[in-house]
Amino acid sequence: MNALSLRNIQKYYENGAHAVKGVNLDIGCGEFIVVVGPSGCGKSTTLRMIAGFEKATDGEIIVNGKVVNDLEPMKRDMSMVFQSYALYPYMTVYENIAFPLKMRNLRKNEIKRKVEEAAETVSVTPYLKRKPGQLSGGQRQRVALARAIVANTAICLMDEPLSNLDAALRTEMRREIKKLHQRLQNTIVYVTHDQVEAMTLGNRIVVMKDGIIQQIDTPKNIYEKPANCFVASFIGNPQMNICSASIIKEEGQVNLLFVGEKLTIPSEKANMLELKNYVNREILIGFRATDILYGRGYMAEVEHVELIGSKQHVKTTLEGHSVNLQFPSSLSIDKFVPFSINMDKLHFFDINTEERIC
Repeated sequence: MNALSLRNIQKYYENGAHAVKGVNLDIGCGEFIVVVGPSGCGKSTTLRMIAGFEKATDGEIIVNGKVVNDLEPMKRDMSMVFQSYALYPYMTVYENIAFPLKMRNLRKNEIKRKVEEAAETVSVTPYLKRKPGQLSGGQRQRVALARAIVANTAICLMDEPLSNLDAALRTEMRREIKKLHQRLQNTIVYVTHDQVEAMTLGNRIVVMKDGIIQQIDTPKNIYEKPANCFVASFIGNPQMNICSASIIKEEGQVNLLFVGEKLTIPSEKANMLELKNYVNREILIGFRATDILYGRGYMAEVEHVELIGSKQHVKTTLEGHSVNLQFPSSLSIDKFVPFSINMDKLHFFDINTEERIC
């Protein structure tokens, strides 16, 4: 049985906005699912409908085989970690962590034991007597995590919990959350706009755009086999290059015509393109900055160079195409850089639907 299932979830607002459009998703017990997408894609709205803070216009939310659409949030056996921490400013750290336990009327000695265990787990024991205003952002987020831990629910919902933290602290907190999940083995549904968080945290990733799920898969498969151009360009840094090209066939050989050059397509993909009737048609190709070879082939004009540690991201133009490249920082970059495409890593998309071909 799945821990959580969404069946054709729809969300309309009074102004006519269609925020979530037919979301279907099955989440297994103990899974760490990350829902990722740009602002306004419907990810947080979906999470709030799961929690019960917003009502689904249509569809079913099923928890452990039971439809919970009409249940109040407190009765859905879920805990939630918010972007804004949602701590009570007039309570101490101890009282904030203990709050869900007091709501269940647990004994004082049991509350004390559970609070101390949770505080130790997320390293906030020294701050139990402090108020939230006396803590840093990272410490407050740890308190919010501790409160979710003591709630001991089967499902924990997290709504962009790290977005208010600086980059170094986000990295540290990602590790903390991952370790917590490995120890507790509860089901986590985690919402973020940050594709790095999605790739490093999730067992599976749900990519959303305009209220619609674009792809559900493991981080590896989403990176290596994106379902469409949106997923391809959204996941990965720098984003995948998407360019127009043509498929041609000459003397029995299926080739790619890109910026005036004929490139040999690996046989398996060439056969697939021919089988799907893409010969003598314009298509879209995708290739990542990491999937290029330096020193021969095309000459791209350099527009901007970003030095990032041992790497440098180079933004270029190639006959009207915007192309992101990546080179070692030791390499000297001039006004033009020569590169070729690793054809084994090339992605092909339909130019009209932008869906993956192969």
